[in-house]
Amino acid sequence: MLTVDFSRFPLAPGDRVLDLGCGAGRHAFECYRRGAQVVALDRNGEEIREVAKWFAAMKEAGEAPAGATATAMEGDALALPFPDDSFDVVIISEVMEHIPDDKGVLAEMVRVLRPGGRIAVTVPRYGPEKVCWALSDAYHEVEGGHIRIYKADELLAKMRAAGLRPYGSHHAHALHSPYWWLKCAFGVDNDKVLPVRAYHKLLVWDIMKKPLATRLAERALNPLIGKSFVAYATKPHLPTASAAPASVEAAASGASDTTAPAASGASGVTAPAASGASGATAPTGSGASGTAAPAASEAPAVSEAPGAAK
Repeated sequence: MLTVDFSRFPLAPGDRVLDLGCGAGRHAFECYRRGAQVVALDRNGEEIREVAKWFAAMKEAGEAPAGATATAMEGDALALPFPDDSFDVVIISEVMEHIPDDKGVLAEMVRVLRPGGRIAVTVPRYGPEKVCWALSDAYHEVEGGHIRIYKADELLAKMRAAGLRPYGSHHAHALHSPYWWLKCAFGVDNDKVLPVRAYHKLLVWDIMKKPLATRLAERALNPLIGKSFVAYATKPHLPTASAAPASVEAAASGASDTTAPAASGASGVTAPAASGASGATAPTGSGASGTAAPAASEAPAVSEAPGAAK
């Protein structure tokens, strides 16, 4: 189940992608299938080891095209082990609501994203999330749980303040909002009560079969009760040093034409050097061969549980 819409956020083969707070790896797997050079980073070592195994299985099964690479590594979102301008694309999905210093995380993402690069940020949507908080304290008052609820304009303002230029947004996973409302009403740890079990089965069936009726229903409901808010942005190019004197001279002479800013750093940027990541690449250990990674449309898991900070 993908939250980022890759029809609105396209990838090119060879794009260097950072999936920050990758969790179980759903977006990292999709980027790998699309031919990207993927780094999946998370602070949870157990999840990273599992993601690395799936990367190896995908390679063994031939799911990734030639030239695609995949690395899974532990790391700190507030101190990313990469040089400036290392990535073409950064994805951070359902993570920022867990982190006290969200401005610091945004600053680090902007630092490692090259000028002209693109970023996708997804967070729980204000309305459906507010209902969950109202129904259950246990939903969010857990270690590593959600510590804030973003309004869309608040998140976009923080992205702009970090130096990003938002260009699009949408909502996703409307069918998952009622599931979490039921969980909060009956107890977030109570998976045995009939309404929760029945709705979970419906979601798994929908994810596996993707029937037209539920696809159309979710598309219609996303603007109203979509569980996630998704925002896309670019990191603007900066004028090169050589262009600055020309601009100053033009301004002094009263000329109205100025030189368009050059795409500094847009070409010739080396692949990210993941300091401390040696040996963290996806293992090719035994047991991986012949096991295809779960496709995003096939994974039976539903929306992210709030207590698992990624």
